[in-house]
Amino acid sequence: MARAIILDWTKASVQLKFDEHREVQYRVYRDADRHYLEMCAANGDPIHTLELPDGMKLDKSSYEVLLRYVLLDVVAA
Repeated sequence: MARAIILDWTKASVQLKFDEHREVQYRVYRDADRHYLEMCAANGDPIHTLELPDGMKLDKSSYEVLLRYVLLDVVAA
């Protein structure tokens, strides 16, 4: 099974701590039987790719909550 785009590249302004924002873009795709959330900086530099748990079906606002956690927890570490 080939890669399938679930949500194409979407721009988002992610609120961080203390009124800081970070401009990012993200997409959600399926590769075989796994789902991924891929995040890049506004200029296209890769930030992180997160494998979503089996059966996780989210709406756009839920993906943006995940973006914030990735930026605060994974990238800052």
